[in-house]
Amino acid sequence: MATFSILSPPHSSPLLLSHLLLFFVFFHTHPPVVSALNITALLSPFPDLSLFNNLLTTSSVASDLSLRSSLTLLAVPNRFLSSSDLVRHSSATNTVADVLRYHVLLQYLSWPDLLNVPPNGKLVTTLFQATGRATADLGSVNITRNPSGSTVLVRSTNSSTTITILSLVKTLPYNVSIFTVNSLLVPPGFDLMASENQPPVGLNITEVLINGHNFNVAASMLTASGVAKEFENDEGGAGITIFVPTDMAFADLPIMDRLQSLPADKKAVILRFHVLHSYYPLGSLESIVNPVQPTLATENIGAGRFTLNITRVNGSVAIDTGIVQASITQTVFDQNPVSIFAVSMVLLPKEIFGNEPTRSASGNLGAEPPYVSLAPQDSPPARPPSPPGILRDIRSSAAVVELCKAITLLCIAFNYLVW
Repeated sequence: MATFSILSPPHSSPLLLSHLLLFFVFFHTHPPVVSALNITALLSPFPDLSLFNNLLTTSSVASDLSLRSSLTLLAVPNRFLSSSDLVRHSSATNTVADVLRYHVLLQYLSWPDLLNVPPNGKLVTTLFQATGRATADLGSVNITRNPSGSTVLVRSTNSSTTITILSLVKTLPYNVSIFTVNSLLVPPGFDLMASENQPPVGLNITEVLINGHNFNVAASMLTASGVAKEFENDEGGAGITIFVPTDMAFADLPIMDRLQSLPADKKAVILRFHVLHSYYPLGSLESIVNPVQPTLATENIGAGRFTLNITRVNGSVAIDTGIVQASITQTVFDQNPVSIFAVSMVLLPKEIFGNEPTRSASGNLGAEPPYVSLAPQDSPPARPPSPPGILRDIRSSAAVVELCKAITLLCIAFNYLVW
C-alpha cells in the first residue's frame, strides 16, 4: 500500500506552486477596489441605533461620511437620544448636522487605542472642525480615562459636556469603528433650542470664496459684476443656494475667451444662473423632488428659461445645463439660509452658449464639444488618454502576467516529466 508523507509533496506540487504564484501576482497587480463607506448599512442591523441612523441620513451627514476612509463614530442609542433636544428640534437641519459631525472622529480608534490614551488625554479632531465653522480647536474632543483605566470619557474642548463610551458596536479594522455612548455630545456654544430661521449677520459671499482658496476667479467675477451684493440681499426669506466653479473649472473651460468677451450684463446673467433662490443643504439636493429648478436668471428673464436640472447620479449630485453636466465636489458654506457648493464645471446656459462653436485646447474652432467632467462613477466609456505613468504601470503588469504564464507552462511540463 502506498503511503504519503506530509514532508514529501506529491508530484503535482509544481503545478500547485504555479497556481499560487499566479494568484499572488494577480492580486498584487489588480488590488481590490474599495467601495464608498455606507454608514447607514453598518448601523441598520442595530435597532437601538435607529434614531441616530435616521438623523445621519436626513441631515446628509451619512453622505459626507461616504467619502471618508478612516473614522470613529460615537453613536447614541435610542434610549438616550429619544428625549434629547436634537430629536425634538430636528427641523433645524444645520444644527442637527453639526452636532452629528461632532460625533465623528476623523481617525480610526480601536478599543485598545482608547484604553491606552495618555493620562493627560488625547485631543482628536471631529468632522465638525472640518466644516470651518469651529474656531480654534472647538471642533475637537478630548478623550480621557478614569483613574482605574476601565472607563473612557469624551469631553468637548471647553468641558461643557462629558459622555462615556459604553461598548464597541462594529469595527472594520483600520478603517471604521463604531462605539455607543451614554449621551449626546454638544459642541461648545451650541443651543439646540435656538431658532435657525435668522440669516447669518453680514455674510460676505466674496470673502467666503476667497477664504476657500480655490475660488479666486469666481470671487473676482462676483466683485467686478456687482451681483455679490444682490445675492447677499436675497439671503432673507427662502434663502439662496450658490454653485461656485473652482479655479480649475475655469482653467479647463474651452470657451473661456468667449466668456470673458461677453458684455457685463451677460456675465451677470451667467452668475445668476449659478444661484437658486431657495436654501438647499446637500441632503435636500440629493432628494430633490422637482429636478428642474429655476435660477435667479430665470426670475429676471422669464419662466422656463435659464433652468438647471438637478438629479442624483450614482451617489453624486449632478447639475445639467443642457450643455454641460457638472457635479458637486465640496460644501464650501452651509448655514441656513445660505449654502455654497463647489462644482466641477462652469455652468454654461444653453440660452447663451447653445449655438456657439466650442474651442479646443489648441484653439481650433469647430472642434468636438469639450470633455464633460462627471463624477468618477458616472464617467462615460470614452475617457481622456491615461498619463504616461499609468501606461507604464499597465505595461509592467502585463509583462509580469506574461512571465507568470511562461512559468506556469514550465511547471506543467516539469510536472509531467517527473510523473
